[in-house]
Amino acid sequence: MKISIIIPTYQEEAGIARTLAALRALDGDWEVLVCDGGSTDRTAAIARGMGVRVVEGARGRGPQMNLGAAQATGDVLLFLHADTLLPADAHALVSGALAAPAVAGGCFRLRFDSEHGVLKASAFCTRFSFRLFHYGDEAYFVRAAVFRALGGYRPYPIMEDLDFWLRLSRSGRTVVLPTPVLTSARRFRRNGVVRQQLLGFVLVMLFLAGVAPHTLKRFYGEVR
Repeated sequence: MKISIIIPTYQEEAGIARTLAALRALDGDWEVLVCDGGSTDRTAAIARGMGVRVVEGARGRGPQMNLGAAQATGDVLLFLHADTLLPADAHALVSGALAAPAVAGGCFRLRFDSEHGVLKASAFCTRFSFRLFHYGDEAYFVRAAVFRALGGYRPYPIMEDLDFWLRLSRSGRTVVLPTPVLTSARRFRRNGVVRQQLLGFVLVMLFLAGVAPHTLKRFYGEVR
């Protein structure tokens, strides 16, 4: 089973080499695409220097991931944040889960590179199948045919990941893999762990209540 890893990037020169090096060490049939949204730093140059295909387009995580998906050749699409590392057995885990025809896609559990109690509690919750515990930093994977049938990510400036996860969950069975990805807590360090967690909770509740993503983006920009 060929899996296409799609990494949306913007100004990620500080960490993209580590992420790509970790992917290079993984077993399995992988294709890696870096989908850059107009970085003015060395993100794209670093990726190309490591032999990774780079596609460039307008900034916006949803559109960037759609662009990568349109050019991917894998049977499965896996969307990976630039500051997130997959476990060593990722290919076996994903292909094993998708061996069941009823499974449309899924995600990994989450672990932060921080020992903060709030983040450890948040990560613990990702082991449960409740759909509101799962966001894009958990490395969504989906059958390419299912992704196309769903129309990919909507061009939202925020909440594009939750919107996709909810639609994916309605389209077929989703699974949460037993091994976590390791993601950076940099956003929490920058904005404050408790503050960022509360802000995220408020944004999700407002989105589920029907507030438009563009309105949420303005609110996020004002309070972060």
